Amino acid sequence: MITPMKGMSQGVHLTLKTYKEIISVHLGPWWYIENRDIRIEPKDKIEVAGSRITYQGKPAIIAANVKKGDEVLKLRDENGLPVWAGWRKS
Repeated sequence: MITPMKGMSQGVHLTLKTYKEIISVHLGPWWYIENRDIRIEPKDKIEVAGSRITYQGKPAIIAANVKKGDEVLKLRDENGLPVWAGWRKS
């Protein structure tokens, strides 16, 4: 878990190993992720779509969608806005 800025909820991230690199993937606030049906476990094969950023001087991805098999964890809309915005006050 990470807390990116003062006053924000703790966030969930995972470490993704690709053929080229190991990179941190930022998903969203813990309370949103915990209430989704999809569970991502170590060694699961997943596909991540999102935006590549630099966080604390290292490359990272802000995930928009995470696909595991036929399941998709939708995190951001087509404009990059978090789907949990307005869903619950943190």
